[in-house]
Amino acid sequence: MHHKISIRFYDNKEVRAIWDEGNSKWWFSVIDVVGILNEDSDYTKVRNYWKYLKTKLKKENPQLVSATNQFKLVAPDRKSRLTDALDSDGVIALAKHFPNNRAMKFLDWFLYSETTIDGQSKKKAYTLFESNLINDFEIGTTKGLKQIHAYLFGGLYNFAGKIRQKNISKWWFKFANAEFLESTLANIEKMSESTFDDIIKKYVETNIAHPFMEGNGRTTRIWFDLILK
Repeated sequence: MHHKISIRFYDNKEVRAIWDEGNSKWWFSVIDVVGILNEDSDYTKVRNYWKYLKTKLKKENPQLVSATNQFKLVAPDRKSRLTDALDSDGVIALAKHFPNNRAMKFLDWFLYSETTIDGQSKKKAYTLFESNLINDFEIGTTKGLKQIHAYLFGGLYNFAGKIRQKNISKWWFKFANAEFLESTLANIEKMSESTFDDIIKKYVETNIAHPFMEGNGRTTRIWFDLILK
């Protein structure tokens, strides 16, 4: 059976998740969560610590341990291995067994409680990848780019999904002139996607164009990912 896999990043650390179609929920790698909460990136040490903690929890909180499930996920050695996983409630319960100064920041991220525009758009990005809506977007077109931006920033910016009408720059670099941006994007849309190098060139030109007032990086990376797929 093929399961949908999601890899989320907390401070550049992977949290692997797998979708359980039968129960309609995500299961998260306990090893990944423990490594983050224990601030340890050594896979072997984290795995051994989880074995110790699991034994301890069997006495203190047997319900949490019994709530774990096993799924095959790709390990650091690139081989698929059975690993313990917990659902959202289980991850929250597990985090409570770690010092609050470690757990609270992680739970803020895990529960999408960040109220900034960046935090909210990240939440939307995860939802987009985990839904079938992403399959309805046009691939490699200006329309598709605007569809992604509208989804990520709808309700956050009043210009969500709209091509900018003003010139913008970052440090010393000026992005494409707004006056010619529509024609620039039309030319980019026509660029070949036949080879890997072609796609890279198209991505670079889109980045130089920077078609939106804000949120270009996240939008373009998703657009680029769809082209590569």
